[in-house]
Amino acid sequence: MKGCKKPVICVEDLDGNAFGILGKVSKILRKEVSSEVAESYIKEASSGDYDHLLQVTGEYVNIE
Repeated sequence: MKGCKKPVICVEDLDGNAFGILGKVSKILRKEVSSEVAESYIKEASSGDYDHLLQVTGEYVNIE
């Protein structure tokens, strides 16, 4: 999300659950950015392994 302020998300309470991270981040993106960005995030983040998920998540939101 170049040129845009990224939403902030806390993932501590998800215990490393990939589906929980996908759900929480996509919900925040829908609320604070757009549905299109959320769908793009889901498609990109779920196209690899867990490390890929975390890398892509960091491109869309600031992780606390």
